[in-house]
Amino acid sequence: MSTGNDGTGGRQVFDAHLHVVDPRFPLVPNDGYLPPEFTVSDYTRRVAGLGVIGGAVVSGSFQAFDQTYLLDALGALGDDFVGVTQLPASVTDEEVLHLDACGVRALRFNVRRGGSESLSHLDTLARRVHELAGWHAELYIDSRDLDDLGDLVAALPAASIDHLGLSAEGLPHLLTLVEKGIRVKATGLGRGNLDVAAALTALVAVNPRAVMFGTDLPSTRAPRPFADSDLEIVADAVGGEHVEAVFYGNAAEFYRVAEPLAAARTSC
Repeated sequence: MSTGNDGTGGRQVFDAHLHVVDPRFPLVPNDGYLPPEFTVSDYTRRVAGLGVIGGAVVSGSFQAFDQTYLLDALGALGDDFVGVTQLPASVTDEEVLHLDACGVRALRFNVRRGGSESLSHLDTLARRVHELAGWHAELYIDSRDLDDLGDLVAALPAASIDHLGLSAEGLPHLLTLVEKGIRVKATGLGRGNLDVAAALTALVAVNPRAVMFGTDLPSTRAPRPFADSDLEIVADAVGGEHVEAVFYGNAAEFYRVAEPLAAARTSC
């Protein structure tokens, strides 16, 4: 799928964090919450004109270990989109490799909301899927918790932190991890309690390759949902020399979008 780039000054965007909520597939209430419908068609209409030419469909707490919605979404969006899934520690090697062939590129640990495998399996499971398929791990976590978990996360083969780590108090822990090669998603700008511009400026100063923009659509449970103006907030904060990398290059490299997907993806 390519949605064009009208109104973005020619900027191309790899949306490193989006959700698809399709009621045709299993949904699991999280603390009594079920998100409103947000299908592939809803997503493509919403980002039309923003320069989105690819992205990462991320499994939410309300999707738990279901893969059917994700494979359907990737089939509809096309080869420029990849998946971030949640898996139990009991997953077979064959299932991981099948998902990889279908375009899945990362494993998510949803520490904040649940619905994923527990942190007790983070090290072994993240290493296992990286060795099997080259996947990285993604953590939805408050960066304040990285004070205790930082050494474990830093030692992973490859990992990223969602939503700028959410917390001003935890930003120093996040910056320490970025120094060690951990990536950070500039997503969910209305979710946290930090100065977004200041955090972005600090992050790119430490490692400009670490920061990856994403819309976080449909912004489930966010105090402030994604707005088109978020692109300019990010662009202004990271500076012109880093705009292309933050909006496209960093995520394209991290998600390995240049690698050919399996020819059998249509059968997924």
